[in-house]
Amino acid sequence: MMEHIILEGSSYAAQIDHLIDLIFVIVGVWFLAAEGLLFYFIIRYRRKKEPKAAYVTGESPKHTKWIHYAHYAVIVCDLFILYFAVMAWYHVKQELPQAERTIRIVGQQWAWKFTDPGLDNELDTADDVVTMDELHLQVNTVYHFKLEAKDVLHSFSVPVFRLKQDAIPGRVITGWFLPTKTGEFDIQCTQMCGLGHGIMGAKLVVETKEQHKAWLLEQSGRAPQPSAQNSTPNTIQNNIQNKPNGLITKK
Repeated sequence: MMEHIILEGSSYAAQIDHLIDLIFVIVGVWFLAAEGLLFYFIIRYRRKKEPKAAYVTGESPKHTKWIHYAHYAVIVCDLFILYFAVMAWYHVKQELPQAERTIRIVGQQWAWKFTDPGLDNELDTADDVVTMDELHLQVNTVYHFKLEAKDVLHSFSVPVFRLKQDAIPGRVITGWFLPTKTGEFDIQCTQMCGLGHGIMGAKLVVETKEQHKAWLLEQSGRAPQPSAQNSTPNTIQNNIQNKPNGLITKK
């Protein structure tokens, strides 16, 4: 159900959505059962049809057994939910697959700072690409992120990834994700961090391998320039208009 509300954009988004759907169904069934029983008793034993009710303490075995049956059923459902919750938690928060790229994320009042390792795929080198409020990622690539907070508590949240991780001053928190869908998505801060909390949003851009390489080349100033042979008529016309008095000089 969740995937019909918001796109699943990471490798573990479906597992988290399955857990949410499971909780919704189990809690929903118990809610409907409890409300159905309540309205049944209201109608069945309404005052017009029945004599005055007797006071029942509910301490006798024939009464308490129905309470125990319900308790046992709820405990079984809780254990079922707990199993899938622990599995999802372990996969997202404890397992750490081998990284293909590692990025740094710093939250500060009130912006996100992202550091990409650049073309050499190593952080803290000369070709690192630093951006503010715009994170570029390559699809189908395992990323590790080093999450930090510069001033106060922040929380890095990417809804399409089903990812939320608090950033704590003085700590570097390592996590991971694998983007599976290209496009532009939202990044949020979900921890109240001051007056500008509401405007501390950022943009996530997930690109193909070719698009991401082109972006890195552009950021490093090494993007290929169009050759004279590939100049379009519009480009030639623009060059003509930029000449003094609109003249073309000949040699």
